[in-house]
Amino acid sequence: MLYSNDYITFNYEEAGEGQPILILHGNGPDHRMMMGCLEPLFTPEQQYRRIYVDLPGMGLTPAADWIQSSDDMLRAVEMMIEELIPGERFLLVGQSYGGYLARGLLRNYADSIEGLFLLCPCVIAEMRDRELPQHQAAICDKELLEELSQAERDEFTSIAVVQTRAAWERYNREIVSALQLADNGFMERIKAAGKYPFSFDADRIDPFLKPSLILTGRQDSMTGYRDAWKLLELYPHAAFAVLDHAGHNLHMEQEGLLGAMVKEWLSRAGNSKLI
Repeated sequence: MLYSNDYITFNYEEAGEGQPILILHGNGPDHRMMMGCLEPLFTPEQQYRRIYVDLPGMGLTPAADWIQSSDDMLRAVEMMIEELIPGERFLLVGQSYGGYLARGLLRNYADSIEGLFLLCPCVIAEMRDRELPQHQAAICDKELLEELSQAERDEFTSIAVVQTRAAWERYNREIVSALQLADNGFMERIKAAGKYPFSFDADRIDPFLKPSLILTGRQDSMTGYRDAWKLLELYPHAAFAVLDHAGHNLHMEQEGLLGAMVKEWLSRAGNSKLI
């Protein structure tokens, strides 16, 4: 679905009805990655309105001239909230750069957010300042890799820790097709201008007391896991896990554990209303 007004145009897709869950993908892909990650976990009986948005410059959401920094990107997401779920309480999910934006949203929306899930979150915007493990493959299907083109093989193996046929098929379906739509120059200009980090300290907030979940990959060479560990003091009711055999594509590489932990988080978020 496409929404447009005088300030922003954005694409989004919804599933289900009930309590809103705003879901933010990372830098480059689009909402299909997060739909592939989360939709299998829900049943028709569950009362959740899942809202998957395409961030500006990604998917079918066009870049906008006024968006020149992550501060502006955050404002764009706030505009999405104001149009889609004005005044409502909601759950918030952010993957990678979407996790960075999710943390920024706590500055103005903490009272409206009933629970937070950060998946392989970007904690430190500048790559050079992150604590990252070396990239390594835990499982490698050499027969599969020989079938791929050189470009496909290089792209997949540069990020995948579990290099299996099932992982490649999901990666190709949910991520590669989205990357082809991305306005790469848009985000590169933001980075080149030094405006990828927020102008404010996203961690300078009161502790967020609602149920939270932080999932990281032991072999994630893009956002790592050490920086995310430092967030725990800000989220006193956060479950934190570092999953082995998982990189930045954790949701494809450890589906079972991710599913179990997300369901447990949703249960805590639901029960928190009774306290």
